[in-house]
Amino acid sequence: METETLAMAQEIDFSLLALFARATFTVKIVMLLLILASFWSWAIIIQKSINLRRARAEALGFDEAFWSGEPLDELFDKIGPDPQAAPEKIFAAGMMEWRRSHRQDGGLIAGAAARIDRSMDVAIAKQAEALNSGLSFLATVGSTAPFVGLFGTVWGIKHAFEQIALQQNTNLAVVAPGIAEALLATALGLLAAIPAVVFYNKLSADSDRIVGGYESFADEFSTILSRQLDA
Repeated sequence: METETLAMAQEIDFSLLALFARATFTVKIVMLLLILASFWSWAIIIQKSINLRRARAEALGFDEAFWSGEPLDELFDKIGPDPQAAPEKIFAAGMMEWRRSHRQDGGLIAGAAARIDRSMDVAIAKQAEALNSGLSFLATVGSTAPFVGLFGTVWGIKHAFEQIALQQNTNLAVVAPGIAEALLATALGLLAAIPAVVFYNKLSADSDRIVGGYESFADEFSTILSRQLDA
């Protein structure tokens, strides 16, 4: 009897495609959602990695130009009021408010320093939002995918026990396929969640460092302008 049961179990196809094909409709939906979430997560991970690498390169390039000794007015005229790079946008926001704060007679309108700081803060907030876009999806996948996979597993095991009860048979050939199909849902949940959590932490930390650099630059730029205001 055991030899016959083992022979029947060996004939069952346990490949991933076969397990998916034999799963119930509900478990298939769960698996497809997890696969879609995994692909979407990897698309975000790749795109954000490229964007953060570009942001770091732009910050380094602008720092070199800013501290090169070139007059700020000439640097602003060179990059224009609507540049593409994030550090240039922050610099342009401060410079435009600086120029707007001058009266026609050359004097400064009161409260110029506060307005310049607010202008750069708004620009920094916009860049931070752009850098962090998509990270919330990674956090959601990382926190919910294991539970979605667990739901698929519980549902699959329930279906497997129902089949056992209907067939009045508990041998390996009856039990193993249903359990394997159910566990595949949990595996897919972990497959989606683990990279999402790892890269969410990494990308979030990288984004925070870049935004911290923007804030440091804004503070230094504001200090330079405040010295001119005091003069």
